[in-house]
Formats: sequence, structure tokens, C-alpha cells
Amino acid sequence: MGVRTVLCVAEKPSIAKAIANHLGDQVTTHNIQGNPYVKNYEFHYTFPQWGHCSVTMTSVLGHLLSHEFEPRYKSWTSCDPSALFDARIEVFVGSNRKSIADNIKRHARRADVLYIWTDCDREGEHIGTEIRSVAAQSNQALGRAGGTVRAHFSNIERAHIIHAAHHPTDLDETQADAVASRIELDLRVGASFTRHLTLSLRSVLQRGDLSEASQLISYGSCQFSTLGFIVERYLRVRNFVPEPFWSIKLMHQKAGTRVNFIWARKHLFDRMSVVILYEWCLTSQNAQVQKVKTTPTSKWKPLPLTTLELQKCGSRFLGMDSQKVLQLAEKLYQKGWISYPRTETDQFDQGMDLRGLVQKQAQGGLWADYARALVERGFSWPRNGRNNDKAHPPIHPVNFVNPSTLPHEEQRVHEFVIRRFLACCSKDAQGSKTDISILYGPETFNASGLVILERNYLDVYVYDREGTTQPPGYLTEPDLLALMNANGIGTDATMADHIATVVDRKYVEARAQRHGNDEEEPEELPAQARVGNGRRGRTAVARRRGGRNSGAGRGGAITGVREFIPTTLGVALVEGHENMGFETNLTKPFLRKEMELKMNAICHGQTTKARVVSETVEQYRGVYARMRQHPDVLRMVRTECRRTYFSADVIVGCSEVCFR
Repeated sequence: MGVRTVLCVAEKPSIAKAIANHLGDQVTTHNIQGNPYVKNYEFHYTFPQWGHCSVTMTSVLGHLLSHEFEPRYKSWTSCDPSALFDARIEVFVGSNRKSIADNIKRHARRADVLYIWTDCDREGEHIGTEIRSVAAQSNQALGRAGGTVRAHFSNIERAHIIHAAHHPTDLDETQADAVASRIELDLRVGASFTRHLTLSLRSVLQRGDLSEASQLISYGSCQFSTLGFIVERYLRVRNFVPEPFWSIKLMHQKAGTRVNFIWARKHLFDRMSVVILYEWCLTSQNAQVQKVKTTPTSKWKPLPLTTLELQKCGSRFLGMDSQKVLQLAEKLYQKGWISYPRTETDQFDQGMDLRGLVQKQAQGGLWADYARALVERGFSWPRNGRNNDKAHPPIHPVNFVNPSTLPHEEQRVHEFVIRRFLACCSKDAQGSKTDISILYGPETFNASGLVILERNYLDVYVYDREGTTQPPGYLTEPDLLALMNANGIGTDATMADHIATVVDRKYVEARAQRHGNDEEEPEELPAQARVGNGRRGRTAVARRRGGRNSGAGRGGAITGVREFIPTTLGVALVEGHENMGFETNLTKPFLRKEMELKMNAICHGQTTKARVVSETVEQYRGVYARMRQHPDVLRMVRTECRRTYFSADVIVGCSEVCFR
């Protein structure tokens, strides 16, 4: 047998270049006509299963195929939007991908094997089938069993790539089918409801050309569910009626040290009762210590890093939005510094050489000495979380890079990944906790203190500091991501995109979270005990978070965390759907969560793409029919206006907004 020809196709140009340089000794690079980003890399490589081969490595730029309704449905007035539930969908190579597809077909003609190197997730499997379908147009053998294989890899470190090259597997057709069903359903459902909502509200919005995205009332099952979470929290904050309460606070000061004791009753809602108890306390000359208890305690090191946790921590600690932090992590992965950043796994496989990975980080950086000490005497195997997607390990460093050579924002994400990984491989922090109870007059007060005896992981994980908790308020980005994850809204890799969509569509405003300081404790207390008062409910909290009458305007601290507040349009869309009284509400997560569960069932072979598409379309067809029975509900929504204007959609300066 002569030299076999292998066509390798990666998902991104940077990955193709890295793989080619790892596998080939002498690599020849060629540009392709019509696209400045995609290149072809030619070299020879000996695969164990095929022997010495001539290899061409190239790439796509994400999805290769586009999906659109046939031309007769292009006009928004060509049919009732419900017709899109059954309209024929055309699958084709878009004009911006034609040169890439032509390059694949040209090299596929003489290829004996098509080797797919797309990302090893559900989306990557589907892109792999797209590449296979295009390649099979010029070489049908590649579309048959054995003609196409795929590599499994989670980082682009050389040894890992070579191992992947030597152990090809088949494309996972069930995962590809799950993505295909999601693409079809998102197109059918999204287009039908987007057209219906936009056309129904056209007279209200008083807009002209509907071709511009900013003029659409777009619907997506993920974006509407995301909006629903934000509006629900906003209305709870705005509508809760505050009720005053009173409490007694006690402080003891000695040798410059102050200890604050918490009243055992917490607070009462009867002011007179609190004043009486307060006066009884003042009649006592001394407080009696009732209990002093010291117990050893530990602070657990963090779990291995998942995509969701990276996004939440990026918002909380780095002041970056979830979409930005994931983009930066993707760049670090493509450069070969960290593992694949899209993973649900928080467990390290026992076969991984984690000590070796720690050793690499001892070469430099602010954490070098810590990493060196960890290898020598402090290493401890990471905790196991509850999640394992069986595809990728937790996010971790795979190679050393001098941090100073990275762009500033990449450097910050890179440092977080390194410190999180080293913390995972450290011992828990150890300390002792002392609880004290005292009797002051008739009332009991408690205090507790923590002394850290062995810092361990805290020495490297500088983000995990002791601090005071903040009261709840408008929905923050970490909280929103957690809600979306718990309710199956999107995947760990797409949740950030759905958040960006509701902001771009002007359904929601994102702003830096503010913590007001108008209710903070004074530096000095006027007496040993005092009566304090506060309010329960989130209305009082809202004033402390930068809303109207906020203390933030008088010096409140701005955090790096974003919080979300719905616009008038966002509130109207949610309340309008709620006022229809449907058991199935488009702004609730239940339909989308059910769809995601069906996607997983496809992946596990428990159902089929055709069945899932048919069942889900019928569900949404029923919702659409009920919406048509209430054509005026959305236009009749009245909602309190939080601002003096809202672009061109409301009357400037009004106290109420009427969609009519």
C-alpha cells in the first residue's frame, strides 16, 4: 500500500496551527483563496493505525453550514408567523464560508481519511458532522463508516495532542443530533414568536424598517427566561413593603480592641418592648460570661474550576462580565497555556499528573515559591465535586508562560486559573473558633471569633478573604448565572451570550453594583449598648444598591460585579405574558428546561431528533394559539416607569407607560 492521505480539520485556525506544529517536523504553510484567516499546513506523520501518511491540516471558523427558511417565507408579511413551525428549512454553505468549504472539498477528493479536530463538546460534534457532509460532496467514501474519525483532546500541549492523534474515535452522532434539533427548534420557535411580537407591537413602538436588529422584539426561549429572572427579582425589590424593626447592639472595648455582640433575639417589631429591654440592660453594671467554647475548625479549599465557576468568579473577583472572561480564557486555551475552558467537570481524574503541572508553575510568576513548596511538602489531592461531564477535566494550567508576556486582561484571567489550581492542590486552612455568650441584664448576647492557625491554600488564593456579607438586591451576574444553570437555561458556554442578548435588545440594563454606606456602623458607639433600628424587606435594600434615593450617590462603593435592572420594555414583556394567564409562560424557564432535558435524552439514545422536534413544536404551537386569542394584552400593559425616558418607546417624562 502506498502513502495514505489524511485531511485533518480543526474548529479554529489557531488550533490547526498548534496541532500541525506538534505533529509535523517540517510543515509547509499555504494560504487559501478567499479567506485571510484559514491556512493549510502540509506535513508527514506516522499514525499507528495507518502508517506513514501525507497530512493536510486546515480549519473552519465555527459552524460551516447555515439554516434558513426557503425564500417564499423571507418577507415578514408573506404568511402568518405560525406557518414557520412547519416551513421547509434550507441547509447551505453561506457566502462567508464558501471559500472554506471549497478548500475542504478540494483536499477531500484525494483523502483516504477525514480526521476531525473540533472542540470535544456537543457543539464540536455537530460541526464535525457539517465538515463531513461537505467533504463527502467530493468524496463519498469519507461519509461512510470508517471514512471519518475524530480526535479527543482537552488542551493543545504536545504530549496530549500526540496521544489524541494515536487514539481516534468515531463522531458521536447522538450529540450531533441534539445540536441539530436545538438549531431547528431555535429557528422555528424564535422566528415565529419574534415576528408575532414585533408585528403585534409595531404600532406601539412606532418604528419603520424591521430589518434592523435593534428594532425587533426578538424572542428566544433562553433570552426570555433570562429576562424573566431579572424582572422577577426587580419586582420583588420594588414592591415589597418595608416594616420597621428594632434591635439592641452591644460592644465591648478593651486595650483598643472592640468586640461586637449580637442580641440573641436578633430583632423585634415592637419598639416599646425593645426600649424596655434596653433600659433593663442599662441597669446592670456588669455582664456575666455564661459560656466560652473553643473548637478547631477548617476552611475548605475551593473545588476544581468549571466554566460556570470561572464566569461567576470573573465577575465577582476580576470585575469582568461573564462573556468577556470566557473569551479571554478561550484565547489562553488557543495559545496552549490552559486546558479547554468549557467544562462542567469539578473532579480531577486520578491518573493525571497534577504534581507535574504544579512543578511547571514553579518556574516563575508571583506564585512560583508557593508552587515550589507545594511540590516539596504541601501537595494535597483536590476535592471532588459532584459534576463530571466525561469529556473534559476541570480548567487548569497545562504549560508555563511568563505572565508579563501576556496582555493585561489575559494576564488577570491566567493568574486566577493558576491560583485556583494551586489552591485546589493545597491543604485546607486550619484554625480555631471561639464562641462566647454573655448575660447583660435579662438579655443574652453572643459573639464569635476565628483565629487562623495554618493559612495553607489562603496564601495563594488571595480572592478568598474574610469579609462581611452584603444584603440582597437586584440580580447580580453571578446570581443570574447560578439561576440559569439551576434551571437548565443554556449551557455553561452559552449562558453569557444569552445575558448579552437581553442587554443588547434593551430589555435589561447592566450597571456596576453599588454598596451604599449610609447605614454603616459609626466608628465610635456613644454607650455600651444602644437601640438600633432597621427595615426588613427588599425595598430598603434597594435604596442601598444605587437605586433612587441610594446612599451610593453619597459615597457608596462601586464593585466590579454587574447587576441587572429591566427596562420598561423588559418589564412590559414579562408582565404582558403573565397577564395572559397561561399555565405555560414564555418568560418562565420550564419550557426551555424541558427542551434541554430532551437534548440530553437524545445524547443518551433515549429518544430521537425527529421526535423531540415534533413534540416541542407542538408545545409552542399551542402557546402561540393561546397568544393569538389575547391580541391586546401586551399592548395594554401598564407598568411603573423607573426613569424619565426610555428611548423612543415611551412618552418622555411620564409616570406611567401604556402600550396601546
